[in-house]
Amino acid sequence: MQDKNSFRHDSLQDAKTIAELLKSITKGIARGKLTFSDEDGEIVLEPEGLLNLKVTAEQEEMRHRVNIRITWQPRKKKKGKKRLSVD
Repeated sequence: MQDKNSFRHDSLQDAKTIAELLKSITKGIARGKLTFSDEDGEIVLEPEGLLNLKVTAEQEEMRHRVNIRITWQPRKKKKGKKRLSVD
């Protein structure tokens, strides 16, 4: 269920691989461009300005979970400079 505006990937990875993926995400945020891709698709995001960070952690008997959500509002494209004249 991917389209050009969304990307989803589910896989089983070891802790070292996940740590490397998280490092790549932090580097992408720092440079202002995140590219996510796999054999099913690709999406490019451009984080800018203030980012909202939400971290949740749960510990249940049979499953532990950490969720990290980063969101931002894309800046609207600037309209071309137009000169205003009032007579």
